[in-house]
Amino acid sequence: MAVDYGVAGHTAIITGSTSGIGQGLARALAAQGVNIILNGFGDPAQIEHDRRQLQETTNAAIRYHGADMTKPDEIADLVDYARREFGRLDILVNNAGIQHVAPVEEFPVEKWDALIAIILSSTFHATRAAIPLMKAGGRGRIVNIASAHGLVASPFKAPYCAAKFGVVGFTKSVALELARDNITVNAICPGYVKTPLVEGQIVDQAKARGMSPDEVVEKVILGVQPTKKFVEYEHLAGMLLYLVSDMGASATGAALSVDGAWTAT
Repeated sequence: MAVDYGVAGHTAIITGSTSGIGQGLARALAAQGVNIILNGFGDPAQIEHDRRQLQETTNAAIRYHGADMTKPDEIADLVDYARREFGRLDILVNNAGIQHVAPVEEFPVEKWDALIAIILSSTFHATRAAIPLMKAGGRGRIVNIASAHGLVASPFKAPYCAAKFGVVGFTKSVALELARDNITVNAICPGYVKTPLVEGQIVDQAKARGMSPDEVVEKVILGVQPTKKFVEYEHLAGMLLYLVSDMGASATGAALSVDGAWTAT
């Protein structure tokens, strides 16, 4: 039996939601009747196809805004677009991310700058812009998609780990600031999900470690997850739906692991 999380008619922004985890979370919220503003890069025709399909198969209004997550002015306009289109913003999911794998002494400087901008700085800019709208509405849910790599480190991912650790710290700090404002701020820390980003990592890790892609999956990626299974989109969606519902009202300032016991070891 389908569960009603009581969020129909709410409005959500999900950054990086044209593929992967963000797209999966958008589908879960839209299925609950949440109006969604999608964001991300990709083929414009495919993005429009996916937007229209999601709108036609749910009771939600689905919009798209192409803000570049490295540009603060465009991020601010993305948040204001929620006000212009729906008159409210109830849920912000900071999910945008990229990856590059290399030893730190060989890491391209421009890749460091991009990782920090898209993962960490965009989380700040979007949250900063969203808080006044949420305060005006008397309720808000901010969910930052961090990572197991926001809690533990791996080699060849220094910038990614730095950014994700930063997201977790940012989450905790902002949760304290908003504790009396009926706005919760949490981080979900997934293990490996078989997204296009992770599929790209498999290739990069194979090159960095001198291994075959199959060996990387078995020994490196699923090697750290005691369940030996990829995390599914539905598992992350379940956590998100709890956090944005009234059931999650007392969960704030948390970094919640969904990682097949990776960080339990």
